Amino acid sequence: MYQSYFGLAEAPFSIAPDPRYLFLSQRHQEALAHLLYGVSGEGGFVLLTGDVGAGKTTICRCLLDQIPESCDVAYIFNPKLTVDELLSTICVEFGIACPPGNASIKVFVDCLNEHLLAANARGRQAVLIIDEAQNLSADVLEQMRLLTNLETNQRKLLQIILLGQPELATMLARPELRQLAQRIVARYHLGPLTKTEVAAYVRHRLEVAGTTRQLVPASLMGRLYRLSGGVPRVINVICDRALLGAFVQGKERIDATTLAKAAREVLHQPGVRRGRRQRALAVGLILVAGAGLVLLLSRLGQRDSIPPAPPTVAGPAVDAAQSERPGASAGAAVAADPDWPGEAQRSRSQELAYAALFRAWGLDYPGGDACREAVRLGLRCRVARGGLDELRRLNRPAVLVMRNRRGQEFHAALTGLDDNGATLAMGPEARKLSLDALADRWSGHYTLLWRMPPDASETIRQGERGPAVAWLGRQLAQAQGRTVDAGTDPVFDEALVRQVKQFQLAEGLIPDGAVGPQTLVRLSGIADKTAPRLVPQAGEP
Repeated sequence: MYQSYFGLAEAPFSIAPDPRYLFLSQRHQEALAHLLYGVSGEGGFVLLTGDVGAGKTTICRCLLDQIPESCDVAYIFNPKLTVDELLSTICVEFGIACPPGNASIKVFVDCLNEHLLAANARGRQAVLIIDEAQNLSADVLEQMRLLTNLETNQRKLLQIILLGQPELATMLARPELRQLAQRIVARYHLGPLTKTEVAAYVRHRLEVAGTTRQLVPASLMGRLYRLSGGVPRVINVICDRALLGAFVQGKERIDATTLAKAAREVLHQPGVRRGRRQRALAVGLILVAGAGLVLLLSRLGQRDSIPPAPPTVAGPAVDAAQSERPGASAGAAVAADPDWPGEAQRSRSQELAYAALFRAWGLDYPGGDACREAVRLGLRCRVARGGLDELRRLNRPAVLVMRNRRGQEFHAALTGLDDNGATLAMGPEARKLSLDALADRWSGHYTLLWRMPPDASETIRQGERGPAVAWLGRQLAQAQGRTVDAGTDPVFDEALVRQVKQFQLAEGLIPDGAVGPQTLVRLSGIADKTAPRLVPQAGEP
């Protein structure tokens, strides 16, 4: 209902496990890495647990998008089955033809074994993924263990990945399942998002849905974190209902009242208001009791008068949201000045911002088309939309398209970023703003400069050969601490694709194996130690 109103291409907070919306927090990266290990492993069980709504199924769908062509996958999402029913389902998923009407466990296992041996002979790998595995009974789990006995002299024929809620780990700790527990080669528990990650998660989903507008203000992220507990699915249902509420009320974005009401409705918290009334009543009783005590003391005829309290001196008002923020202090970033930039600066802001950006690279900006001049001077130019997390990862200064309090557009160079705020520059002048102020002012559009060797190209595709692929191999080897393979004619093959995915996963990118601008910016930064950084490294000023 609200998509066109907010300029969205699709619903940003759907609870469907769409891998395009997967936000790779540190924990989600590690969980996906465990599953990728399971796909390429040599047999045994891989266990991924997490609370309801933590994102296990979405990670699994992302994994399925990356399965190599040489891998056969059986995916079971409803495992509340008997042993023979589960074996029958596995055979169907792998496309194995068993005798019609068969109900014999031995026949199912024989069919499966014959199929796996033939697949192994053809160089293919078989992976069984079971979602909601906490619903498996003990006898079915024991049968799963027996399936891992299907093997050759060199390797196991079947890799099994179990996804489930925390009670799955508790179940596997039972003494009768200790043999299965000993065959778990990797396990990981997916926890909730942190407060900082909740803000990045919301921005990520809005950007995927087609907008960089701050429909959920940064000042509400702490409250959203407390209401949701950092659980992605709960964040989705609260934000979806809050956007609907903002649309119905004709608001430009979610406010605190709309968010609180949405949380009460979707989380069924009818007692919230009653609790507030009870607290108010308690405060009232305390005040009445205090007044009664004063009256009693006066009637007792105290001779010594109580000296009046010193007058309270009103100090400067402090934004509660800012005072709660970690690191908020006298040296923290200040809020945006509504009069900055002045009209004279704003009219020349694009020229001044690019001058500051070029100066960060040790270059003079001659004016005109900034990207054309950057290329002429040996740099590359990226014009895109994104969020602060993306700029942190790219770690290069950028020119941002901003708006002042009157809605007027201006440009500023983002030259520094830390937990306390952002440093913006126009020409020689620089100002530090709070992250909240930056989020309110920034449109999401940015222009970023970076450097690549002359023999590399903007996009490196699978199947290509030549100097660009050789450069890619060298950068990946350096990033992953490997020795460079000496090859006269390197090719972007499946092995290199896997290395690219590992690098992307470590860098918080979607591990799709495609080498585009974002991946290239990160790779180029490995060897380019002279390039200016947006976020200083440890020990730097």
